Amino acid sequence: MKRTAATALTALVLAAALSACSSDNNSTNAAPKRANTTTPSAPSKAVTDGDATAGTPPKPNVATKLGYIRALTGIDPDIVHGREDKAVDRGLNQCQTIHNFPKDKPKQTKMAEMRFTSPSHPEGFGKVKAAQIVEAVHVNLCPKF
Repeated sequence: MKRTAATALTALVLAAALSACSSDNNSTNAAPKRANTTTPSAPSKAVTDGDATAGTPPKPNVATKLGYIRALTGIDPDIVHGREDKAVDRGLNQCQTIHNFPKDKPKQTKMAEMRFTSPSHPEGFGKVKAAQIVEAVHVNLCPKF
């Protein structure tokens, strides 16, 4: 009987803890949802400028994404290696590096070399291609930086 009561009490405590955790996650997710509903509205340029100032550009639209993927594929098809969304995410992260180190091209290139990898290139694509990747990211995803 004591074992059943202890098990029930433990389950109750865990349920309370999990519901408290899920409330935190919902409140964390609530802010991005509000930001996403603001982005498609008319003042999207203001949001974009604010995001650019913060170093986090918005996800690209279809045409921009296509141009970016073409630019990467033109450098080396293995950069994308069939994972376009991952290439876009890496590019957006690279935009933060470009924003944070605007005059430090060697740092931008080094970060791109570490960030852009593939199964065939686990150590990156080398300095020359990494510099080309930085340029493709800058031109296509975050030209305001």
